[in-house]
Amino acid sequence: MEGMEGIAGMKMDGRKGRSGTGKTALVTGASRGIGRAIAEKLADGGYDLWLTCKNSANRLLQVKEYLEEAYGISCRIAVCDAGDFGAVRNMFAEMERLDVLVNNAGISYIGLLSEMEPEQWQEIMDTNLSSLFYTCKLAIPLMLKRHEGCIVNISSVWGSVGASMEVAYSASKGGVNSFTKALAKELAPSHIRVNAVACGVIDTQMNGCFDEEERRALREEIPADRFGMPEEVAGVVMQVIGAPEYMTGQVIAVDGGWY
Repeated sequence: MEGMEGIAGMKMDGRKGRSGTGKTALVTGASRGIGRAIAEKLADGGYDLWLTCKNSANRLLQVKEYLEEAYGISCRIAVCDAGDFGAVRNMFAEMERLDVLVNNAGISYIGLLSEMEPEQWQEIMDTNLSSLFYTCKLAIPLMLKRHEGCIVNISSVWGSVGASMEVAYSASKGGVNSFTKALAKELAPSHIRVNAVACGVIDTQMNGCFDEEERRALREEIPADRFGMPEEVAGVVMQVIGAPEYMTGQVIAVDGGWY
């Protein structure tokens, strides 16, 4: 398929997870970190899964095999650039049902704005913000078939307060927050909820660029005196998914009291 390097893990023999929901969830950027933790929480909740990543096909396949074995769910995987509409459209062409969409795929750039190239700016915007338009555009018709659904966008506290040396990232996450609030109003009459989880410093590979001194300085700014864990974010995402229909259009911070 054009724009997609491969799909693995054909639908299995109707097995359901421990709670037998019969529902399907898509998590983008699920090969590691927060995305993987969310995928495991969903699998534990009995969701069949679609998982994507941009480059790490082998790692994503390992996640698929682990989740199917550990939780008895069906999992399909796609090597798919979330910022490429053609690739996302090809993946959705294989879907028959979608109950939950978690937009987690994201990248960062640390450096002076004056030294950033236009191509780098565009990559941040495509991956962190345009990807939400692509997935939501294609997910909404599937959710409308059942007159219900849940969309959770993974954002950042920088989307609200901004970060020096991370202007593009902050701008993209500010867009995620506004996108969330606006789409929630649009979809509320159709019983489709849209919320965001804004993360503080979470101990993932994305923050591996900081040396020990920088990590210590960051930690000292956080009232909880530690970085968050991917599993904590995943737990909040599951609470958002399970929240009443009346909770929509919210941006929920998970930052240890930082901002």
